[in-house]
Amino acid sequence: MKSLKNSFFIGLTAVAMATGASVYAQNPAPSPSPAMGKPGGMGMHGPEGMDHAKMAERMKAGMDKHQKELHDKLKLTAAQEPAWKTFTDAIAPEAMPARPDRAAMEKLTAPERMEKMLALSKERQAKMEGHLAALKTFYAVLTPEQKKILDARHSRMDGHRMQGGKHERSHKH
Repeated sequence: MKSLKNSFFIGLTAVAMATGASVYAQNPAPSPSPAMGKPGGMGMHGPEGMDHAKMAERMKAGMDKHQKELHDKLKLTAAQEPAWKTFTDAIAPEAMPARPDRAAMEKLTAPERMEKMLALSKERQAKMEGHLAALKTFYAVLTPEQKKILDARHSRMDGHRMQGGKHERSHKH
């Protein structure tokens, strides 16, 4: 049953991603904005239309800050430090993958585009599985009190990530 549920959600995600890629590929590229002097003008990342390198820097800085705060709250022992290092190394952000080339995507058939998006989804899932393995290994060396701190911290972070990376809390009405 769980496998069927997982397969359903993976399929649903792939369809949503393929649809999004299709819509993305059909929209014209943003025109340069005379007011801003840069392509795209006021993009979703501010007036400069923040590039991947800047965004990766900001993400890494934010992650470093959160990890330092968590490290301080956990009050790790010297014996736990190697497990912490292994954990943080395993979840360290990598370079942001480039978006699929629009022109190349337009040349693909719908099934080929969906296969490409599914492959990207599988890569992301493999990374998440690696993060989970690292988390489980680290979690195993924590005391019950430290586990409570990590559990509370992780549940708050899940709410942030679900908002499209905007670090907003989800508001239930």
